[in-house]
Amino acid sequence: MKTFDTNLIEEYDLIVLGGGAVGENIADRAVQGGLSAVIVEHELLGGECSYWACMPSKALLRSPAALRAARSVPGAAEAITGDLDVSAVLARRDAFTSNWSDAGQVSWVKSAGIDLVRGHGRISGIREVTVTTPDGGTLVLVARHAVAVSTGSDAYIPDIDGLRDALPWTSREATSVREVPRSLAIVGGGVVAAEMATAYAAFGTQVTLISRGTLLAGMEPFAGERVTEALREQGVDVLLGTQPVRVSRGESGFTVETSAGDAIGAEQLLVATGRTPRTTDLGLETIGLTPGQWLDADDTLRVPGFDWLYAVGDVNHRALLTHQGKYQARAAGDVIAARAKGTTVSDAAWGAHVASADHAAVPQVTFTDPEVAAVGLTADAAIAAGYRVRTVDYEIGWVAGASVHADGYRGHARMVVDEDRSVIIGATFVGPDVAELLQAATIAIVGEVPLARLWHAVPAYPTVSEIWLRLLETYGRQSAAPRVDPERESALAPLAG
Repeated sequence: MKTFDTNLIEEYDLIVLGGGAVGENIADRAVQGGLSAVIVEHELLGGECSYWACMPSKALLRSPAALRAARSVPGAAEAITGDLDVSAVLARRDAFTSNWSDAGQVSWVKSAGIDLVRGHGRISGIREVTVTTPDGGTLVLVARHAVAVSTGSDAYIPDIDGLRDALPWTSREATSVREVPRSLAIVGGGVVAAEMATAYAAFGTQVTLISRGTLLAGMEPFAGERVTEALREQGVDVLLGTQPVRVSRGESGFTVETSAGDAIGAEQLLVATGRTPRTTDLGLETIGLTPGQWLDADDTLRVPGFDWLYAVGDVNHRALLTHQGKYQARAAGDVIAARAKGTTVSDAAWGAHVASADHAAVPQVTFTDPEVAAVGLTADAAIAAGYRVRTVDYEIGWVAGASVHADGYRGHARMVVDEDRSVIIGATFVGPDVAELLQAATIAIVGEVPLARLWHAVPAYPTVSEIWLRLLETYGRQSAAPRVDPERESALAPLAG
């Protein structure tokens, strides 16, 4: 890490506020484009995803998933002689977070030609950032071309009587836990709530999930329904259509009083009710913006009304996903370099300098059991957007590859077709390991591949990917009618008898 004299003003082409995965990618792309760049970060370099979100949460979920998968395949199931080793799961999680050390990230940033300033940065003027360093000093950074805000988001704690004073867990505490609680109440019905309910149920914790609506409400309805059913089978008490009205904390743990009149006790309480922008103390008021609010950004990630200010990742509220933030970061870093160098800016839809996929081609996986993988628009969202659509559904368990993958495989697939253009605009898969089906759907949507051409994308047999052929057959073609795979029917005939 470069040593700075706090009595001087340092100049860079680009200043990046926030050193998570998004900030690192913005700076890296800008440096590759010939600019100088500095990252300002007051926590661990690598950010939320590396230490408290994507990586630790998926590490917690993977071991139970692997055990469940083995138990569903005869031959492997008989080889299992013990239960999940929770301490080993936590140790593996620690390895993925580098034990919450960012030394490796710091080394990478240095090797990439990016400078790093430790401290809290605030915008103090046009193209100017003032950093308060850990030793109490002050450093002024001036950007010749751009300042990029990539500070991310924090867990949102709703205004419920007693909740904030009770100091509940957020996703950070849930993913960095050292000792698994005997019981856990979860407030929320989104991805974090569903994933952590899955993980902690596998750890042997008694989990109660409280959702004011259905689970995974922004997805196709069958996704939340199947995850709800599975969680209940795993021993989770799922309470839908209810919400906390009061929370208290005593020596034995938390008590959550609900709108249904229940009083739920738990050793720990996790609140997973959404995110709020990390913009409260960034000095936005000095340039006429409102602290604590999301920052709007155009498709080149530039804040409207400013030729030097960019908002990238969670902070712009376009798509609160690490992979989508990194996608934005690549576009932002490249366009900042292009504008600085006076080279051509490709800002038409799907150009090199825009984040077009944010609007209708965002892929997302929920790592519950079963997994949920979705990209593009749901049927309801497509209709609301004015498309003339047809939805096509098929049970993934009817595909031969699914029966080979696991005994009793249960899953469901849906594709949403824009009838006017004969292209897929949305796809959702629910079932074991369906995450690996998602990229094919994403390519079909982004590439606007006509259904007539997709018929020639032949899936290998016997794989779960053959679901694509079955969806197309269900949609219809003159030479084929919807059917169940006869080879799978033949293979299962003795079992049916």
